[in-house]
Amino acid sequence: MEYVTAVPHPRSEAAAPARSGRRSLAVALLCGALGAAVALLATRQRWAEGTATVAGGAFPLTAKGSEVTGVPAALAIVGLAALVAVFAVRRSGRVLVAVLLALSGAGTIAAALLGATDGAALDEKAAQVSGDTAATAAALSHTGWPYVAAVGGVLLLLAGLLALRYGRLWPAMSGRYERSGAPRSRAPRPADPDRPEDLWKALDRGEDPTGTGPA
Repeated sequence: MEYVTAVPHPRSEAAAPARSGRRSLAVALLCGALGAAVALLATRQRWAEGTATVAGGAFPLTAKGSEVTGVPAALAIVGLAALVAVFAVRRSGRVLVAVLLALSGAGTIAAALLGATDGAALDEKAAQVSGDTAATAAALSHTGWPYVAAVGGVLLLLAGLLALRYGRLWPAMSGRYERSGAPRSRAPRPADPDRPEDLWKALDRGEDPTGTGPA
């Protein structure tokens, strides 16, 4: 009676990390790009509403996310730049950029949540329209856009964590060009004596196609 033992194929074992790298790369790119876009979009929307007393009446006030705090938009841009920079560096540099990407996401979350209940921007507008530096906004309310910005931060944070975990499996930019920016020169192919065109090309380059000395 013969027994068959299942032995994992070396090729399948080697392909597993490559598949994980491709999947994590796709997810990180999607999360990073989408997170930055969501955070930037949310900061352009209305975050807070209120009123100010002007000439005995109520004057409506609104504040966009960028007026409440500029941190989420700035960190979203930093995170997007870090996502691109991940492919330009290797080894420890890639780890540092991945940490920056994750911190951008965490900072976006914190700033958005703090801005969700901040009324300083409306108080400043109330003082401007009423002419009273001590005036504050009344009937203060907030929208859900700060939490949308926080979701964008979560996506950026996830992209950074994926870069930290799987970044070593991701490809880097091509090293075709040297540090000077000049393309690497290729050594000319030896002339084949059986091919007349190779002999003529060697002569044009000033080479001896016979290999016995300079042409």
